[in-house]
Amino acid sequence: MTERFSVSLEPDLLKEFAAFLRRHGYRNRSEAVRDLIRRALINDRWQAGGEVVGVLTLVYDHHQRDVQDRLTAIQHDNLGLIVSSTHVHLDHDNCLEVIILRGRASRVRKVSDSLISLPAVKDGNLVVTALTSG
Repeated sequence: MTERFSVSLEPDLLKEFAAFLRRHGYRNRSEAVRDLIRRALINDRWQAGGEVVGVLTLVYDHHQRDVQDRLTAIQHDNLGLIVSSTHVHLDHDNCLEVIILRGRASRVRKVSDSLISLPAVKDGNLVVTALTSG
């Protein structure tokens, strides 16, 4: 069930919001407001250290010494946090690792940082979301 409420905005903010709706393909204001509220709640949960789900992507040079062993060791040391991982060979030198993590925000951040900071990692990015109702 949904409930209706109203929002008052200054004309300039409403104009900017209308442009945002067009750029992002929203059919109506309600959909956009719902998404913005969800994102704010997820960010709040992240800041408060609540339960989150994260997708960590790592691009690394697999020729670097011990990189595979270190990646595997960190993942095995955090079995309760790491839900899944996928390994992709991008080219002769580079691999992509996609790791799904679920747990307290602080632990997800700590483990992600430890993986991103490995010397062979060329690029690492963590995207988080949280399970929200509605």
